[in-house]
Amino acid sequence: MSLAQLPHAFRAVVESVDWSRLSAPEAKRLRELGLDEGVSVEMVHRATIGGGPLACRIGRMTVALRRHVAQTIHVVPAG
Repeated sequence: MSLAQLPHAFRAVVESVDWSRLSAPEAKRLRELGLDEGVSVEMVHRATIGGGPLACRIGRMTVALRRHVAQTIHVVPAG
């Protein structure tokens, strides 16, 4: 599933990122935030209006991501 589909307060691990679907600045920002394969993530907040940004926890940081960016991040349940 993509990070955009991750249920609220659900923990997962990044399985892969489809870097080719991201612009160079978007990919650079994700890498600077430490988002890459094997990193733990948690959905913290989802905009109530469809298509709005998402807030997720990456490690100990909480960051806002555009929905189309979150759709390029594939996650698996942490366990």
